[in-house]
Amino acid sequence: MAPKVSGPFLRRVAVISERVDPSRYPFNICAFSHGIDIEIASNVTFFVGENGSGKSTLLEAIAGNCGFGAEGGSRDHQFVSHRDRSDLASALSLSWSHKVTDGFFMRAESFYNFASFVEQSGSDFKRYGGRSLHEQSHGESFLALFSNRFARGIYILDEPEAVRYRRNDNSVF
Repeated sequence: MAPKVSGPFLRRVAVISERVDPSRYPFNICAFSHGIDIEIASNVTFFVGENGSGKSTLLEAIAGNCGFGAEGGSRDHQFVSHRDRSDLASALSLSWSHKVTDGFFMRAESFYNFASFVEQSGSDFKRYGGRSLHEQSHGESFLALFSNRFARGIYILDEPEAVRYRRNDNSVF
């Protein structure tokens, strides 16, 4: 039985200054120019800001440090189409109240690719409600993911409200 933990699993996200080159992306983003030291005090944390402010870049780096692929997925369902671990992920230090090994990184812009990876890898669809994510509507596929994969762990959702999902018949939601 997992120990009871009150408060968030992830307590702090900080940058290791020796690993930063302030002249290079992503460290030259305004939000990161004075370093990163974020204390997380709640089970749910929202990052809000303008386009280009570094929210997705930071979430991707946190996800990478949790063992999730940069384009989304879990530790056991990772796919890579073009990128490796980011410079920011390599420079971050995460402090945990209780290290978790389960979770998921849902990235809006690559959810379709993740669903394709699950289908092509021959994964057991029971983990996603028993049906292919491509054979469900946008809302159904998200609910299948949330209700079947999200339990106890760290869940990083990057712009879930903005996902445009393309089904096998090329209709877009």
